[in-house]
Amino acid sequence: MSHVFPRHTKTILPTAVGGDGCYLIDAEGKRYLDCGDAAVSCLGHSDQTVIAAVQDQVAKVAFAHSGFMTSEPAEALADLLVAHAPGTLDRVYFVSGGSEAVESAIKLARQYFVEIGQPKRQHVIARKQSYHGNTLGALSAGGNQWRRAQFGPLLVDMSHIAPCYEYIGRADGESSFDYGQRVANELEAEILRIGPEKVMAFMAEPVVGATLGAVPAVDGYFARIREICDQYGVLLILDEVMCGMGRTGHLFACAHDRVTPDILCIAKGLGAGYQPIGAMMCTDKIYAAIENGTGFFQHGHTYLGHPVATAAALAVVQELTGRDLPARAGVMGDKLHAALETAFGQHPHIGDVRGRGLFRGVEIVADRESKTPFAPELGLAGKIKKAAFAEGLICYPMSGTRDGKHGDHILLAPPFIVEEGQIEELIDKLSCALAMVLPKA
Repeated sequence: MSHVFPRHTKTILPTAVGGDGCYLIDAEGKRYLDCGDAAVSCLGHSDQTVIAAVQDQVAKVAFAHSGFMTSEPAEALADLLVAHAPGTLDRVYFVSGGSEAVESAIKLARQYFVEIGQPKRQHVIARKQSYHGNTLGALSAGGNQWRRAQFGPLLVDMSHIAPCYEYIGRADGESSFDYGQRVANELEAEILRIGPEKVMAFMAEPVVGATLGAVPAVDGYFARIREICDQYGVLLILDEVMCGMGRTGHLFACAHDRVTPDILCIAKGLGAGYQPIGAMMCTDKIYAAIENGTGFFQHGHTYLGHPVATAAALAVVQELTGRDLPARAGVMGDKLHAALETAFGQHPHIGDVRGRGLFRGVEIVADRESKTPFAPELGLAGKIKKAAFAEGLICYPMSGTRDGKHGDHILLAPPFIVEEGQIEELIDKLSCALAMVLPKA
């Protein structure tokens, strides 16, 4: 009998006892191709460089509270991230994960405006069908209705505009560019509805992960979003917790869209699973407002800048940049996409194959032509996850793709070290799982 409080109380899980590159190994010796651990394991499960960095740092100093001391790996990691960061992102605030990074971003945006004498700015605008984390502030920003529903009375009031979801949102006869401009302009309309003097930030994922299934914005969308934010003095917060750190072919996902945020959130691939870590990055302008104002960011966690976590992440980012692994993720991502299209491009129940780099999504539909989703009571996502796992494939199926209730997709995020033979293995195992679950044509 286990005394661990699991995610699902009626599921008995195998015990992970080993990792070998792209595979996890359970206590029975079964190997699982890991393509769905929430986009964490970008280097696989047995990178000896990162393991050695963790061991070396534990031997030196395991913990030093950031209220009293900084540490060598935290300083080095911040320098490395800033050296590769877009725009004027100049300061890094290290936390323990993505939700903490988003909470920190929201609080920093609020304090920034208080410091510069605009205390009326308190409202955050985000997007429907987004996901920004499970803590209450992050959940408030997120637009997934299923995740929010039972906690609604506890959430902060934030508003949500349409996502840039071309597969469903673009009208017949409308170009991709025009569609992107149309949905981006919803931000301006919402700012004007609330009152420009009250809006402090707009938050979005460059490529929407868990909730929509690897949906990138169309060309021109984020350029227009940046224009609107600049016009009304609103901060742009980009959440790259899932899609960043090389996952979509660039170390920072926003590079694809040629846009720079005021605040950026990263996690998951930052530590590659070797230690829990996340980070919030901000521009020199925002930092200067705090430095020249009260001088104190009124926020904090016990494990800020944890020496072992930052040592692991430093080794991870050095591996990513030194071996040009984001570019490899782009190349292998194109191969994964081509393999998915070949296997499922004409499948009667696969409506869309999408994504960037090694961040790919497959949307499941009852009817390809009408794009009609399956009934939610069928529980397809859970069944696909279970069937794939039985085949030895860890993938990330989710339900509620369209509106938090209807629609299903599968998110695929293999490590950047994945080989072509493992892509074939992924396709074979996913094909078997889908054949077991989906109705025959």
